[in-house]
Amino acid sequence: MQPGVGLEQGMSPDALADGTPQKNLEFKARLGDLATARRHALALGATEGAVLAQVDTYFRAVSGRLKLREINGTVAELIAYDRPEGDAHRWSRYRRVAVGDPAGMKAALSDAMGLRGIVAKTRHLYLWNDCRIHLDEVEQLGTFLEFEVISQGDEAFDRDRMASLMSAFELGEADGILASYSDLRGL
Repeated sequence: MQPGVGLEQGMSPDALADGTPQKNLEFKARLGDLATARRHALALGATEGAVLAQVDTYFRAVSGRLKLREINGTVAELIAYDRPEGDAHRWSRYRRVAVGDPAGMKAALSDAMGLRGIVAKTRHLYLWNDCRIHLDEVEQLGTFLEFEVISQGDEAFDRDRMASLMSAFELGEADGILASYSDLRGL
């Protein structure tokens, strides 16, 4: 196992990205002020995680999306996911697989599937009750906030945790962005 795999997802260092199907509820919004968002996260009781330099390379996929995520230039994982982009709160089903040779994986997938493009960002990670709060500075796009509520198998409970996050950050449904960073970049 590679050290740090899974850390950007809010898991312990020994949590391996093993391809197990997972599900979360997501919300994304533009952020006007990073400092205010940090204060909201800390006031909520979130713990500050790592600052992560992430490079997501997107490939053409037959269904859903496929990206190779390189984290701090030291670890990488392949993430296959599918989610509707039409709602502010979106259920995402995904699989994460640790990658030992990111350059080789990128070359093989580019050759076989075709490259869609690259999204680079600096992610400030906060953790709260099995939820991830991302404060993202995305190259060529600006600053964003993203919530990921890891599903506990009870959608009502998951939605309650999302509602708590929305309230703490003073956000409403209308603040949501209905697209991924790759879509916003036109990839």
